[in-house]
Amino acid sequence: MQNSSSNQVDDLKVRLNQFLETLDTIEPETADLEEIDRLISLVDDLEVRMGKMK
Repeated sequence: MQNSSSNQVDDLKVRLNQFLETLDTIEPETADLEEIDRLISLVDDLEVRMGKMK
């Protein structure tokens, strides 16, 4: 059980880092809908994964 929980936390960290990296690359003045949709998708994925950890 401990290993599974550790894997979930590691996976969550990877996803959060992906979100932060994506956020860093977006220029607010020129962001298009595709980039915004990608961020929303990453946030949704993080939310689902966090819900599974509860």
